Amino acid sequence: MLAGFIRPAVRAVPSALARRLGRCHISSLGAAGPAVTSQWTETSAGLEIALATADTEEHDVALELLLCLGQALWHRLAAGESRAWWSLLEREIGEGVTGEIDEHALDRKRALAASRVSARSRERLESYGAASFAGSAAEFVHCLWHQVTVRSGSAYLPGPYLRRRLDLLARWFPPDRGYRLYPGR
Repeated sequence: MLAGFIRPAVRAVPSALARRLGRCHISSLGAAGPAVTSQWTETSAGLEIALATADTEEHDVALELLLCLGQALWHRLAAGESRAWWSLLEREIGEGVTGEIDEHALDRKRALAASRVSARSRERLESYGAASFAGSAAEFVHCLWHQVTVRSGSAYLPGPYLRRRLDLLARWFPPDRGYRLYPGR
């Protein structure tokens, strides 16, 4: 049952992060078609999240939910948090990190680095920053939810950089009692 994955993922969301997002209503798009993806919108009642669940594994639907939360959170960062995130990305780019947290962020990073013109594109930079943050925020909660395996390879964010991102998010949104970012530590 889908709720068996959604509820534990939502419970792992730190209280400080949940307060920042405010009220959320989660629904299923069900069998909406292959071109339909999960989406979120801001309404007067709060955040509305519609999850594409057709032909999708329950765990992946829960990760889609966390990604939607990360995308919405990006728009609610305080000025200092936003500056810290951009500083972290600037350092990664300066150190030649080619991998990323997920495929979408990797695509955005590659589009940004495609040419000198692309590298100067404010739109591509913003798209990359938002994608890297949303994916990192989703992975942060994913790590609190249950133990995860870190992937390695040129397409993936190297461990030390992943840790930096997760530690930054943990400072802003400390895990609630009973949840640990790094089990066994």
